[in-house]
Amino acid sequence: MSPYLTAELLAPAVSTYLANLAPYLESDPAVLPDSLDPFTITAATGFMPLHAPLVKLPAAFDPVVSLVENMPVQKLDGTPGLLATYQFGHAVDDGALPNLTPEIATLTAPDGKLDLAKVTAIFIDYSFLSSAYLLEPCYARWDKGLEGYGLGRQILPACLAGPLVKTAGILDIPPFMAYAAAYSLYNYRVEDHAVGTDKYSNLRTIRAFQHGLDPASSEAGFILTHVDMVKHSAGLVGGSAQLLDAVRVEDKGNVLEAFALLLDTMQVIEQSMETMWSNSKPKDYLGYRTFIFGITNQSMFPNGVIYEGENDGKPMFVRGESGANDSMIPLLDGLLQVPMPANPLTETLKDFRSYRPKPHREFLAGVRQEADALGVREYCCKDVDVAVCYLKLLDHVRSFRWRHWMFAREYIIKRSEHPTATGGSPIIRWLPNQLFAVMDLMSTVWEGIDEAEKQKADKDVTEMMACALDQRQKLQKEVARWCQERAQ
Repeated sequence: MSPYLTAELLAPAVSTYLANLAPYLESDPAVLPDSLDPFTITAATGFMPLHAPLVKLPAAFDPVVSLVENMPVQKLDGTPGLLATYQFGHAVDDGALPNLTPEIATLTAPDGKLDLAKVTAIFIDYSFLSSAYLLEPCYARWDKGLEGYGLGRQILPACLAGPLVKTAGILDIPPFMAYAAAYSLYNYRVEDHAVGTDKYSNLRTIRAFQHGLDPASSEAGFILTHVDMVKHSAGLVGGSAQLLDAVRVEDKGNVLEAFALLLDTMQVIEQSMETMWSNSKPKDYLGYRTFIFGITNQSMFPNGVIYEGENDGKPMFVRGESGANDSMIPLLDGLLQVPMPANPLTETLKDFRSYRPKPHREFLAGVRQEADALGVREYCCKDVDVAVCYLKLLDHVRSFRWRHWMFAREYIIKRSEHPTATGGSPIIRWLPNQLFAVMDLMSTVWEGIDEAEKQKADKDVTEMMACALDQRQKLQKEVARWCQERAQ
């Protein structure tokens, strides 16, 4: 379990197992130092950053700020940036950016330790600059209506590679554009600090590739809808801890309370997720998507990418930004002990774990281990009242993943024949792999409930199960059709 977990998260039922791992952390995020990883988990912030992302970098990084602000297709003032005319790479090659790697070591917090909030903010800018540099030729082909993405740039210059690798190493994440630590969860600001993140309309992006600095754009909508969803994640963190505590002592009342919190939280998260359709239009996605591809399993980088001055000159292979790297649903997978099939698609799912912030990785691993040790699934299936709650939470996992599949289908599959997602997974088969696993577990649990008890179940439960079973059949046919049409 993560040493970043605060004791406040565990109230009201604090287990020795969890509390002993974080006795030194104060529970109020406002007083936690910037020398902690920005994604340290607390009861108040869940999987969101401890503090609001930094908008202003130290003066030594002014050249970075100048270049990244001039980079987007449409800049903050509405005028065309370097990517609009495909001149960004030329600007980098012409010496627009000095190598500022040594400056990173000077970033100290008030407690004298390295300031990880500043390190993360710098990682974001170098992630945007590096992805823009590598993928600009691919965007140019897409923008001109040419077939395929062609090749990206195969060498990342030292002025980008050095700081990117240095900051990523400090944060213990791969040196490339990340979902949480770069593109989405640490890439927002608020227009009115009094309103904060309470209203979606108050959110703005800090960095963008295409038109995302305009809050009405689809790129901004894509980024900020993720922020709007994850701002509710504290309920999942707290509810998971409460459920583990209650199962440990077989306290049915607290188990049901924990499920109530988890179910209510998922309801709100899914309502936010549904707004993606209006916040970010499917027809706009492929433009900015070009810049969030990774290197692994991508035709644009058949031999990887050389990071100049790094990795002994050997090519590097890293995955791209993906919403699949969010921590909310993987948390529930581990908590509910959802069994995934033993296949290459599941191995990709496991590989994605390393792309999450270190505190998230450790927390999710701890929840998985504790759920397995306690036998959460077995306990929940012994009592029909608890089993129904367990099924309802599984159904939220199903519903979330089904919506993600619909996004993939409408935003990508119907509009592009590129076979891999931004994270390098097979675009057609990967999401259904996890969806089938959840649906099959729901069927197993439902079949294990006595027929007499099923008859007593609320109508909404029987309808929920009928919907899940029907959806599984439809999904199987749809995936088979797409695979046949695309020869995948």
